[in-house]
Amino acid sequence: MLKTFRIGGIHPKENKFSAGKAIQPIAIPAQVIIPLTQHIGAPCQPVVKKGDKVKVGTLIGKTVGFVSANIHSSVSGTVLKIDKALDVSGYKRDAVFIQVEGDQWEEKIDCSETLVKECTLSSKEIIDKISEAGVVGMGGATFPTHVKLIPPPGTKAETLIVNAVECEPYLTSDHQLMMERTEEILVGTTILMKAINVDKAVIGIENNKKDAISKFTTTAKSYPGITIQPLKVQYPQGGEKQLIDAVVRRQVPSGALPISVGVVVQNVGTAFAVYEAVQKNKPLVERIVTVTGKDVKNPCNVLARVGIPVNNLIDIAGGLPETTGKIVCGGPMMGKAIASVEIPVTKGTSGILIIPTFESKRDRMKDCIRCTKCIHVCPMGLNPTLLMTLTEYSEWDRAEKGRITDCIECGSCSYTCPSDRPLLDYIRLGKGKVMGNIRARKN
Repeated sequence: MLKTFRIGGIHPKENKFSAGKAIQPIAIPAQVIIPLTQHIGAPCQPVVKKGDKVKVGTLIGKTVGFVSANIHSSVSGTVLKIDKALDVSGYKRDAVFIQVEGDQWEEKIDCSETLVKECTLSSKEIIDKISEAGVVGMGGATFPTHVKLIPPPGTKAETLIVNAVECEPYLTSDHQLMMERTEEILVGTTILMKAINVDKAVIGIENNKKDAISKFTTTAKSYPGITIQPLKVQYPQGGEKQLIDAVVRRQVPSGALPISVGVVVQNVGTAFAVYEAVQKNKPLVERIVTVTGKDVKNPCNVLARVGIPVNNLIDIAGGLPETTGKIVCGGPMMGKAIASVEIPVTKGTSGILIIPTFESKRDRMKDCIRCTKCIHVCPMGLNPTLLMTLTEYSEWDRAEKGRITDCIECGSCSYTCPSDRPLLDYIRLGKGKVMGNIRARKN
């Protein structure tokens, strides 16, 4: 029997239209816009100015805090300016504008396809290289990877779990990466194991990716300590706490981190980025993005440089359909609608989903019928309908006691609600307010 997590969960229609589509590179435009905030944590400080010449891999934004990640140029050319630019959040933030001139890479970067297996670096040296390369969580959360690899005092990692679940409907970028870069991912996994000093790693893959399960099971035999765990298809199994429960049957306590149960979780795309950073000296300057939708002519997986406008990716997929009602960055469950197709690709851009008009409009909200469906599907064991009500009436203390900050914002509650209530929207607002109150108390 296939493993899965034990609390809640749903199974929305998968719609993996781009499954099996080979990764294709996208042409570099005449200009790119590289945001200086592409991660959870403090924005980077620019270290270039107007008129500076840069190459692919040149540091252009340096961290100013522990929880932050370096930013590198994804192109070669001339810095035009440092100015505000619209990002996926809908706000204008600092970014570096670069005029593209050729495609010259920093000399230290190994651009060959040769697989480099052996890593003789120490744990600290590995973490330092990952930090220098600006690697972040590639599953969408964009938490700086080097921070995860440094356990807080009093904690110790026992197991590394590589998240190869990709449970969001429509998205296939991780799946295709697994099929085309299997060995690189496995080498990256061994490097991560060395970084956190563990001898056991589990790669969790949902059972709708049987080809990836088969390929990884066969190839991993020559990589000691790495096992492949097929999982039942269940959303949101890609959530850290849900994946930990599914794989090692441990539940992370409320308010705690995965390391509290001896586990470190890294996305499969992150494992590949770690391989490139450590073995190839390559900063995180490009990523695979799924471009898809029900009316998209050519759903595809593209290798896009950071800073390329989303519009260029849509063109590769056949252009914007006439039926377009909404464009989402990410998947349909946890992605965010974007205000412009001119926003740039960032480290966290896992997908561009084009939703038809008939699916993009919400139905009229109706009264709660007390069916408790939202409670049954919540993977964190919360009461979404109560948390929505508490947010409506600004009952912040009660919302905090109701563990609103434990919400992982998966959207399962809104998806299953027969009354079309925007449960997640309200909970997200309430969560932000409560977290602000908690921070204020600590200060």
